[in-house]
Amino acid sequence: MNKTSKIYVAGHRGLVGSAIMRALAANGYTNIITRTSRELNLINQQEVAAFFAQEKPEYVFLAAAKVGGIHANDTYRAEFIYSNLMIQTNIMHQSYLHGVQKLLFLGSSCIYPKLCAQPMKEAYLMTGPLEQTNSPYAVAKIAGIEMCWAYNRQYGCRFIPVMPTNLYGENDTFDLENSHVLPALIRKFHLAKLAAAGDLAAIIRDEQRFGPLPADIRNAIGLNAHSTKLTPEAADAKVVIWGTGTPKREFLHVDDMADACVFIVNGDFSFLKTACGQAEILFNIGAGADQTIKELALMVRDVVGFQGEIVFDDSKPDGTPRKLLDVSRVEALGWQPIIELKEGIGQVYRWYQQVGS
Repeated sequence: MNKTSKIYVAGHRGLVGSAIMRALAANGYTNIITRTSRELNLINQQEVAAFFAQEKPEYVFLAAAKVGGIHANDTYRAEFIYSNLMIQTNIMHQSYLHGVQKLLFLGSSCIYPKLCAQPMKEAYLMTGPLEQTNSPYAVAKIAGIEMCWAYNRQYGCRFIPVMPTNLYGENDTFDLENSHVLPALIRKFHLAKLAAAGDLAAIIRDEQRFGPLPADIRNAIGLNAHSTKLTPEAADAKVVIWGTGTPKREFLHVDDMADACVFIVNGDFSFLKTACGQAEILFNIGAGADQTIKELALMVRDVVGFQGEIVFDDSKPDGTPRKLLDVSRVEALGWQPIIELKEGIGQVYRWYQQVGS
């Protein structure tokens, strides 16, 4: 990309999209196009076609998606598969029709089988059954990968799918009904800390900024049903975590992910042609290390400064036992992450406190 290349970031307000915006600005790119969901409905084929005809972007970062944690994925299954299929199909097809030079498609590590060999190599795609709690979302992302490859083969496009591990960072979703594990843990520990300190006013501000609290969270921190009083149990507030705490997960700061995205779009993959085929190229993007959910919870507790009890609710699903990506392919290009996990959690917690105050 040239510094003045016309670049469209789809989903620029989301976790990944906003980080890509920061990375592009930091690297001197000045001609960036964005649209909010109110300005452009990416599920609507006609609106997307009109947008591409008018703007004619040269490069596209496809970070727009409907996302959520285990509960959201399992509850809103039809919404997840429909919305994601429509968004990626509309943007990819219009990118082909309007001669986009490169498109980067953001997938997810959930594309790999539930009981996949570890670490997960790109070659393990579609070698076994998916995790059922998020299979509609995973199938949509797999379809996006196949669509990239199909358009590359048939039309000579340069559409590049990348599969990030679990991401966290600024602009994450902290709604406890729909959030991923790390932002959910940050909020749970923060609320429990406030409850133990008897700071009802701060809890109310948190609800106003990040959304109402489910009944189980209220019970855990000793908050009454109407958010008007802390019960005596608040002094012994605890944090309840879904599952056994034994599954292992890998986490990557979203600013590292954004840096990888810009790096890859500017990359030359000719040396990989014999390894995976130029049309079927695919990159895992991760930290290269994982930890159990229990280890993660203890790390978040330390960062937040909560002193109370952690309870693991083993009646809730664990999800996939382990998800660690093999990142040797992107490392061979010369890219590696730089933000350590505990440092990154601290950054996100400080951001969370600032926007919630």
